[in-house]
Amino acid sequence: MSLLKAEPSAPVRSLEELFALAHAMEQEAAERYAEIARRMREEGNPGLAAVFDGLSADETGHLDQVVRWSRHVKGQAPDPSLIRWKPPETFDDEGASTIAPELLSAYRALAMAVRNEERAFAFWSYVAAQAQDAPIQQAAEAMAREELGHVATLRRERRRAFHAARAGAGGDGEVAGDEAALERRLADLFERLAAQAPADEQTRLTAYAQEARRHALELEAAPIRTPAASHLRAAATSPVALAELLTERYLEVADGQRDEAELVRLQALAGRAVARLVWLRADLPELDGIGKR
Repeated sequence: MSLLKAEPSAPVRSLEELFALAHAMEQEAAERYAEIARRMREEGNPGLAAVFDGLSADETGHLDQVVRWSRHVKGQAPDPSLIRWKPPETFDDEGASTIAPELLSAYRALAMAVRNEERAFAFWSYVAAQAQDAPIQQAAEAMAREELGHVATLRRERRRAFHAARAGAGGDGEVAGDEAALERRLADLFERLAAQAPADEQTRLTAYAQEARRHALELEAAPIRTPAASHLRAAATSPVALAELLTERYLEVADGQRDEAELVRLQALAGRAVARLVWLRADLPELDGIGKR
């Protein structure tokens, strides 16, 4: 599948260009999900058609928000002619437009949508980092926060689909989290991989190991409380599985947080965790190869 490995090829130079990029990305997602929904109906699978219709409607809502924002700030709708370069791919239907409907499920459709939103978050994070003007940086950061919210919402829907499909059992209540231990375990795995990796990958792996250790120290000083059900997957041992689990936990706790300061902290942890996960998924074949040598 296409994953966001490359940074945008040039900085965004105006708010008009930023709105044009956002409009193009949301429009593509809305149209592609609508196309898959039509195919599901034609293939006689109304349940999946409804899932993809819902995804298309969500993206259409995001598209309308971008249009309103552009008109409010710049007095005009986004202009696609202002896009100066082709952005990295953020949408991937992962074969849903061609795969046999019986091989799809609501869970798989929502998992694909989660990954698309995570790539969009990574894209806007790159745009914010590259921005040379404060208004562009602030707008890109706002877009990244919006995408992070979409990730949290879709992950919640994905969990519901998982439990509905399997009549799954989950724990009740909350327990003190062991996220610090998981971050340390992830740091150990990163360091082990870095010791055998090529120089370009070694730098990134070392940086992520250091970041994971900083997370562990922060979480030891101020633990978070995660729903007991999320601890069912605590035995994850691969870097990607651990990164996925930690991302899920940070988003899950942030989603129900009412304390503003704690929400900001959890969103920062979640944002870094999503960026880490997107990169790991993109490099999974290479990382697997290193780990088996």
